[in-house]
Amino acid sequence: MAVWDLDPILLKLGPLQVRYYGICFAIALFGGFYFMRKQIIRGGRDGETAEKFLLPAVIAVIVGARVGHVLFYEFDRFLADPLYMVYFWRGGLASHGATVGLLITLWWYSRKIKMPLLEVADRFSFSVAWAAAWVRIGNLTNSEIVGRITAAKWGVKFPRYDIGLAIDQVPFRHPSQLYEAAGAFGLLVILFAADKLMGGEKRPTGALAAICLIGYFSGRFMVEYVKEYQALAASSPLTMGQILSLPFILIGVFVLIFSFIGRKRG
Repeated sequence: MAVWDLDPILLKLGPLQVRYYGICFAIALFGGFYFMRKQIIRGGRDGETAEKFLLPAVIAVIVGARVGHVLFYEFDRFLADPLYMVYFWRGGLASHGATVGLLITLWWYSRKIKMPLLEVADRFSFSVAWAAAWVRIGNLTNSEIVGRITAAKWGVKFPRYDIGLAIDQVPFRHPSQLYEAAGAFGLLVILFAADKLMGGEKRPTGALAAICLIGYFSGRFMVEYVKEYQALAASSPLTMGQILSLPFILIGVFVLIFSFIGRKRG
């Protein structure tokens, strides 16, 4: 068992702060762009075509994640103060909202570069897995999105989350951020393996995007069993994260079936 008490601020420059989360987000952003650029070029387009996706994708992630978090996890607060929606600096981002924002952006981008939506989604799936892992590592640096109390030997104390308690009273919790980060990195390996096994550019269109949706949100669904409750009470059979994950899993299953049926007919 361990104690995680990292100061989330790496450096202070007057009124400005450099946070570990910001560094993780930058790694997620630039690594994701690297994978997307590589895939777009692999599909016969140039680097400039890939660059057209970067800024809209960043905006979609931030706006979608914020809107999703406020609507699903802090709706009462939003009703009391509608401007709370734009208070990005107070934290609160939801991966489900980010996914919706990205899906809309992928649709727009596919039309702009005249590439089928499922093909664009396939090429973006590697970026999603990479970015998801680093965002969760960023959550760890902020001591947020923690797990429930546990007696497991690998439990971790988060004194910056359980504020006001003496260190010997701080409970051990599941390091759920690490569970999700490990799952996302594992998903990235699976995507590369699946891409190779399905023949690379000869793969069924949409198969990688489907694997990404099923893999990420199934992992998210499972981790929710040990993650601290948000929005819904502990008496609820499913957490809000699990409820929001189910539609994406079902969409992934549908797309996977559709992709192989389409290949067979072709």
